[in-house]
Amino acid sequence: MSSEIKRIEEIIAPTLTDLGYAIVRLQMQGDRHQTLQIMAERLDRKIMDVDDCAKISRAISPLLDVDDPIEDPYSLEVSSPGVDRPLVRAEDFERFAGFEAKVEMSYLIDGRKRFTGRLVGLVDGNVQILVDGVAQDLPFEDVVKAKLVLTDDLLAAASKEQGL
Repeated sequence: MSSEIKRIEEIIAPTLTDLGYAIVRLQMQGDRHQTLQIMAERLDRKIMDVDDCAKISRAISPLLDVDDPIEDPYSLEVSSPGVDRPLVRAEDFERFAGFEAKVEMSYLIDGRKRFTGRLVGLVDGNVQILVDGVAQDLPFEDVVKAKLVLTDDLLAAASKEQGL
């Protein structure tokens, strides 16, 4: 995580928490005109809607304007992680244990960088995933990208969590 992204998180995280949200992921995207993407979720784990995104945007825009942590012009984009969400924090791998996930590593492990399988969780600092029934330990600090795979099980769990 860049120092710019860390600073942005320090600025906005307390306000988001006070409003009942948590940061899932912060990213700067684009070259000429950058976009600050803030992916957030509700602390009560209900589905986020457009009103939630607007509420977050209205609350954090003034904070970013005052502190001005981004030198170049940028656009602000607030979104929900969705059902097939990215897995970013260590607790994400625990929370979604039992579901299918795709994990990309920064280097080859057993001749490959990408793994798809059922998450076991975090074991001794490693993301453990069952790939074709075999447990694979992937060092958490070397995960480049990870996300849930949209499956019937995941959809059923999301529906149950929402009381649908």
